[in-house]
Amino acid sequence: MSQDLVYLDYAATTPIDLRVVEAMQECLTGDGAFANPASIHIAGRRAAAIVDSAREQLAELLDARPERLIWTSGATESDNLAIRGAATARAHRGKHLITMPTEHKAVADTFRALAREGFEVTWLSPDDNGLLSTELLADAIRDETQLVSVMHVNNETGVIQDICAIGELCRSRGVLFHTDAAQSVGKLEVDLRNLPVDLLSLTAHKFYGPQGIGALYIADRPQCSVLPIMFGGAQEKRLRPGTLPVHLIVGAGVAASLAGDEREVDLAHVAALRDRLWAGIAAIPGLTRNGREADCYPGILNVSVAGVEGESLLLGMEPVCVASGSACNSTSGEPSYVLRSLGRSDADAQSAVRFSFGKLTTEDDIDTAIERYRRSVEHCRSMSPVT
Repeated sequence: MSQDLVYLDYAATTPIDLRVVEAMQECLTGDGAFANPASIHIAGRRAAAIVDSAREQLAELLDARPERLIWTSGATESDNLAIRGAATARAHRGKHLITMPTEHKAVADTFRALAREGFEVTWLSPDDNGLLSTELLADAIRDETQLVSVMHVNNETGVIQDICAIGELCRSRGVLFHTDAAQSVGKLEVDLRNLPVDLLSLTAHKFYGPQGIGALYIADRPQCSVLPIMFGGAQEKRLRPGTLPVHLIVGAGVAASLAGDEREVDLAHVAALRDRLWAGIAAIPGLTRNGREADCYPGILNVSVAGVEGESLLLGMEPVCVASGSACNSTSGEPSYVLRSLGRSDADAQSAVRFSFGKLTTEDDIDTAIERYRRSVEHCRSMSPVT
């Protein structure tokens, strides 16, 4: 990490582990597995074997069967393939779908597109902590409901949904359940042998792998059919055509293996950092914690502060790199739609800062962030005509 930066935006993307980089580099030389895995010659077969090995590494992390994993370019593509692919495959049974307004844009915008195409979407609001009530979900499911999508860990607040209870409810009613697990895979235990999840999206760059590679898990159940949204080849069971990027897949596999080995240590590390950060800023007047203290991924801390404009606050914190919301919505200038869905005012949502950290974050980084955040809040308030 550059010495002139304090990077606290791990929820947007993580730095690639150097051990992952080394494995990827071996695939980019003349002696490496650079060939097209679809080619039948010896170089192609060698590349295909490496792809299969990486798939097994990812499957081991998830406690899933390797053949149930489809390589994609990331969680956004996986979300689109899962939601659109499942909805269209089951459209003859019914066109009612259920999700939440706090979902990632990749999920929410896919549902909005399907609504324009004749599907009916029910948007279930969370409580003021961000949790979905299973009773509310049970009441919303109808005979024609075919798909429910609820993310595992919210990318802005870190709130953890009870996907086990949600999945069990969906299975009892004959409804497919999809979860965007981009913020949980590699960080929390995700055991697909025991979780009642039909479709799960993930991306490697959230757990120290490369950007541009992810996967979709599709459960081995007759009801769990998915139609492709892209066409052009027989790769990945014809669900995701295109030449496979071997070096990225290798990186994803190694990152998954490392995550499985180091997850508990990393989790304890970020929990200690989160507690240190909260202890350093909690006494600031007008500060509000967004999301729950319990049942929350400890690598994310989201706070709002009264009397402060968010963009000025962030600029005043540089070179500490934090976010005002999710990275996919950071350039819109609009207050966080996730926080507004939790009942926060536009002013509170606009002043929100998401701190997110990982295994390379140090206590010194946290102390710098505390000092910069407190100083920036004081400066912004001193310049505000309201305060």
